[in-house]
Amino acid sequence: MKTLIQKIPLEQHESFACRTYTTPHFETNWHKHDEYEIILIKQGNGTAMIGDYVNEYRKGDVYFLSGNLPHWFRKTNAAATGSALVIHFKKEIFESGFIHTPELGKISKLLAQQHGIFFQQKLKQQITEHLLAINETKGFERMLQLLSCLQAIATGKGYEVIAKEFSDSKNNVNPTIEAVIEYTFKHFRNSITLFEIAHVAKMTIPTFCRFFKRNIKKSYFDFLRDVRISHACKMLHSGDMPVIDICYESGYNSWSHFSKQFKAVKNMTPTAYRKMYGNEF
Repeated sequence: MKTLIQKIPLEQHESFACRTYTTPHFETNWHKHDEYEIILIKQGNGTAMIGDYVNEYRKGDVYFLSGNLPHWFRKTNAAATGSALVIHFKKEIFESGFIHTPELGKISKLLAQQHGIFFQQKLKQQITEHLLAINETKGFERMLQLLSCLQAIATGKGYEVIAKEFSDSKNNVNPTIEAVIEYTFKHFRNSITLFEIAHVAKMTIPTFCRFFKRNIKKSYFDFLRDVRISHACKMLHSGDMPVIDICYESGYNSWSHFSKQFKAVKNMTPTAYRKMYGNEF
């Protein structure tokens, strides 16, 4: 297995792509591409991995990703349907000085930054309306909607910057990364030692630690923590299982350790998180 360098095909009459990807085409492993991406989750939920960012994703979520930012949207239930409306475009469509005009100054600054964005509140709804309009229009109106969408992102409030300044190497990410990620998702409910995961990577422990940090920009145990807390958040959203049971179901043997790690990631306790977000669905 290796990180996929994805090629985004364009129709002859297109300068950028707008498509809906539904299972099985929604399921793309750890991959990257030159194009910027704006993605609206239309169906399904699971774990989003974007650079060094690991968190849950849900129906209605919207993300903006810079080019060559590795990502993977992995469904919680492999048998469920996943679907997303996705815009792919290259910065080159605005070249020849157009992007550097004073009127597009904020968009130019947005596209110069190498990070991902997760939208919240009213801005998410605004971006969603632009994406749906792009999907329904053609020609000049389609390009106008893309520019309006990028201007809304560049000037709006109500978002979280994720995977900030995440720079991937010029070469493909080592193919071992996907095997490590796959193993982690299958076994995160169990205790995973460095010896065990280094064996999966076929490396010594020191070599693996350096390798993983170089590729994912965080330690393996920080990554494992994020996967477990993401799973706990999904369970806090989706049902009334006691929080102590969610602790054990998420791979923790100690309530105090789970609570401490949850608070470090979400800045609140699991109980407070359920009270705040548990009624959304």
